[in-house]
Amino acid sequence: MTLTSASTPPLSEFSLIDRFFAHATRPGEHVTLGIGDDCALLRPPTGEQLAISTDMLVEGRHFFADVDPRALGHKTLAVNLSDLAAMGARPMGFTLAIALPDSDPAWLAPFAEGLSALADRYACPLVGGDTTRGPRNLCVTVFGSVPGAQALRRDAAQPGDDIWVSGTLGDARLALGAIRGEWTLSDVDLALARRALDWPEPQVTLGLALRGVARAALDISDGLLGDLGHILERSGVSATVNVDDVPCSDLLAAQTPVIQRMCALAGGDDYQLGFCADRAQRPHIEAIGNELGIRLTRIGTIALPDARLARLHLQDKTGASVAADFKSFDHFQ
Repeated sequence: MTLTSASTPPLSEFSLIDRFFAHATRPGEHVTLGIGDDCALLRPPTGEQLAISTDMLVEGRHFFADVDPRALGHKTLAVNLSDLAAMGARPMGFTLAIALPDSDPAWLAPFAEGLSALADRYACPLVGGDTTRGPRNLCVTVFGSVPGAQALRRDAAQPGDDIWVSGTLGDARLALGAIRGEWTLSDVDLALARRALDWPEPQVTLGLALRGVARAALDISDGLLGDLGHILERSGVSATVNVDDVPCSDLLAAQTPVIQRMCALAGGDDYQLGFCADRAQRPHIEAIGNELGIRLTRIGTIALPDARLARLHLQDKTGASVAADFKSFDHFQ
């Protein structure tokens, strides 16, 4: 479909791709046929399996209409690369299905720049997709590869495992709350927090390093408590988490305890990795963190399920139980 606006010359679907996304379509090592045919052809490395994930970003639901289009281009791909990271998969390529109200070059050019820069960094070329007119909606399907025995599945956590998280949690939710008027931040602090919301960094390198080290993993996109609950349910285990060990930035640590816990435990949009590993792997995991320059923090322990206790038990540094008075993000609740 041709996208037009009153202020710009008509652009066909293919001229739009050629003009704004050509840089992102350069063939990758495992792409035998990219854009230009009915399907792309990908060839995973010998002995590895395809890892595939799809995420959709909808204006007004996942991002604000006035967001920097360059940041949005980055985030559109970043949230999908984060899923590959959580599986321990190496990126191979991605498709982009995009609905736009018009073909405004002033918006498309920086969007494509943000998208292409991240695609280049992780050798993950654009291999296909679709464009149409409509409310702004961005849908990426990303393809990666991983040795089947080393995939970091959600159903592999075992009693006695440590629970780890990468980076710090909660700054994206802190920014969102300030934008919504739930609390107040200075302009400087909001700019710092909004960086986390608008420019998440997928932990692809960490995911690869955790192959054969971690047992189970996921990316923290909807909030730590809700996302960790997926591992517990799929693995048939329970867990104890020390809420005072959950890492947060100095910016978030300066907020009230209620805001700190709401943002760090249930905020979402962090795109850090949460993972479980045998306690014998502690030295190895600490070495990975040092080598990659990534903060890795132990926050709890996996246990056998106990009918007398909640599947996820929260406690503070004194061992006292902590009630979770907030929920992680859910599109339909």
